[in-house]
Amino acid sequence: MNKPSTPRAPRNGPGAGGGDPTRDLAFDLLVGVLERRRTLELGPEGAEEARDRAAAHRLAATVLRHLGTLDALLDPLLTRAPPERVRLVLRIGAAQLLLLDTPAHAAVTTSVALARRRGLAPFTGLVNAVLRRLSADGPGLLAELDTVRLDIPAWLWRSWASEAPERVRAIAQGQLREAPLDLTPRERDAMGALPDGFPDGAEVLPTGSIRLPPGTRPTALPGFAEGRFWVQDAAAAIAARLLDVRPGERVADLCAAPGGKTAQLAATGAEVVAIERDPRRLERLRANLGRLGFDGVVTIGADAVQWRPQAPLDAVLLDAPCSATGTIRRHPDALRIKREGDVAALVEAQDRLLEAAAEMLRPGGRLVYAVCSLQPQEGEPRIARALATGRWTRTRIDAAMLSALGLGGLEAAMSEHGALRTDPGLWAERGGMDGFFIALLTRQ
Repeated sequence: MNKPSTPRAPRNGPGAGGGDPTRDLAFDLLVGVLERRRTLELGPEGAEEARDRAAAHRLAATVLRHLGTLDALLDPLLTRAPPERVRLVLRIGAAQLLLLDTPAHAAVTTSVALARRRGLAPFTGLVNAVLRRLSADGPGLLAELDTVRLDIPAWLWRSWASEAPERVRAIAQGQLREAPLDLTPRERDAMGALPDGFPDGAEVLPTGSIRLPPGTRPTALPGFAEGRFWVQDAAAAIAARLLDVRPGERVADLCAAPGGKTAQLAATGAEVVAIERDPRRLERLRANLGRLGFDGVVTIGADAVQWRPQAPLDAVLLDAPCSATGTIRRHPDALRIKREGDVAALVEAQDRLLEAAAEMLRPGGRLVYAVCSLQPQEGEPRIARALATGRWTRTRIDAAMLSALGLGGLEAAMSEHGALRTDPGLWAERGGMDGFFIALLTRQ
């Protein structure tokens, strides 16, 4: 189990009455996820220092990644179920003790102080007693647990096992690791080379993405302000490469924000239009394209189901809205926010987008369908339904295609149907990758 860095003690000492920005913000983030099903977002900049905010996010993410394990350790020490916010304080303390290597005294006293600040003073004795006992007995108990199985919700484990029973444990282990930082270079001829001045630990992946260790700040890297690269997981970068766009082709990127795939398409010299219906995401898309210097991309605020081009297109990239269970490494809140019933509504939307894409393309036009999901329903069944309409033929993604496009090391991701199925267990020795389903279709 990888251990993130230890949260700092409050400036006035452990448990000081002056507040503790790291643990206070981590508590608020976790309340948002677990009680209100909000994403693990820090929101606007507040009075906290940047390092407090980063430490709070990492502490909250650690709790979310290992919630099952933390509860399995705490439950035997509780004679009765405490209020949920008391349990949350205990989880934060236990995560520091056993997963973040925080000194026992600091973990216990800061948790007691957190409970007091949050109006839970009657339970400070309980927090103190449970965490002190856990500091003594926890390491031995932790070693006896199947932490990987405990930390993945049962419905997710079942669904992953239904499609890849031999890989489910590797997938789950990959999901529980903190993700590295992956970058896509702006210049296609830069694929396979590290930019000058990059720090130690940078690596060029077989697909051409640049990988740096977890926690690397992209804005601090040389070339960020000049738009020489953008943040994009190695798996996410595959979809646009498979579309194999050529200069002058007319291409649409549907559901385009935050713009990484749009930028990939624009870098080929194609005429690109990017469609995004959410106004705030559209603003982010435009800002990202502006930093990268892709001023020729046409950005349109519209629902991709309803939008149609003035003339048929040569290619369409559809990275469809999905459950995003392939991105849990980066978004551990998905472990607790997503529900099994959410998938049904998403597949209906995916089918409508595939139908709309067929009306955008000329005969012979190409479509890449992609979802950053590990849920079987959002993958092959969607392609089977699209093919049944008679409007598409399938182009198999095979080893020769991957080699020709410079996408090495992905042979294990090829499916029997001719799609690509990446998951966080692939390239485990390099830090894994997001889970994606990607298929290539041609308009009849």
